[in-house]
Amino acid sequence: MTQTTITPDGRQIGDVLMDLRNITLRFGGVTAIKDISFDIREGEIRAIIGPNGAGKSSMLNVISGFYVPQEGEIWFKGYRRGPMKPYEVARLGIARTFQNIALFDGMSVLDNIMTGRLNMMKAPIWSQALWWGRAEREEVENREQVEKIIDFLEIQNIRKTPVGRLPYGLKKRVELARALAAEPKILLLDEPMAGMNVEEKEDMCRFILDVNDEFGTTIALIEHDMGVVMDLSDRVVVMDYGRKIGDGTPDEVRNNPEVISAYLGVAHE
Repeated sequence: MTQTTITPDGRQIGDVLMDLRNITLRFGGVTAIKDISFDIREGEIRAIIGPNGAGKSSMLNVISGFYVPQEGEIWFKGYRRGPMKPYEVARLGIARTFQNIALFDGMSVLDNIMTGRLNMMKAPIWSQALWWGRAEREEVENREQVEKIIDFLEIQNIRKTPVGRLPYGLKKRVELARALAAEPKILLLDEPMAGMNVEEKEDMCRFILDVNDEFGTTIALIEHDMGVVMDLSDRVVVMDYGRKIGDGTPDEVRNNPEVISAYLGVAHE
């Protein structure tokens, strides 16, 4: 049975797209994630928050296939996902940005974004080397898609600029563009506003909302700015020391005593 919810701003949120069940991740004797379950629904903006060291980035790495949990199950689009390499997860339609920008500084903005299309390039290597036949057609088609993303994110004027010359805020936007180039079903954003000034944060918030609205892309993000989280998110899951201590709408999470205690460091009755 299809479960559909219409948000107050008219967006449609569908069925569960990804279901994480009883995830536990250990590094030696250290438990980074302890028996956490939550889901991500199609079309929503799902935030993962918590103090430093809560296990948020580890959870994102589990979703993207970089870490394989010792316990628990990951279900995607109704099927249980076994252990997979990150590139295999990317082929399923899961793309991400990184807390520390991971771009190719010596390459242009355009070429960096084109790397997000690698999974769409099926021509044999000899054809690509000669830029002939199928490889040429694929290159043209992928370039067209990248140009649309460049226009969408308003970075036309820097498209030929080497990424290493760009200010921090624009690098973050280029990384978002590269992730979008993969046409993800789920877009994972690891602290997309970290290190930004107020104007840059406002721009990034607008683009995240536009990506969700225009493309219908499901988004899961980690963010420390609580104002941003409460404004952007449909639902929020809260982690602390590897445990889940809250899950619900922004208002529900905001009024959760355990969440208040974790962030403010005060005891509650």
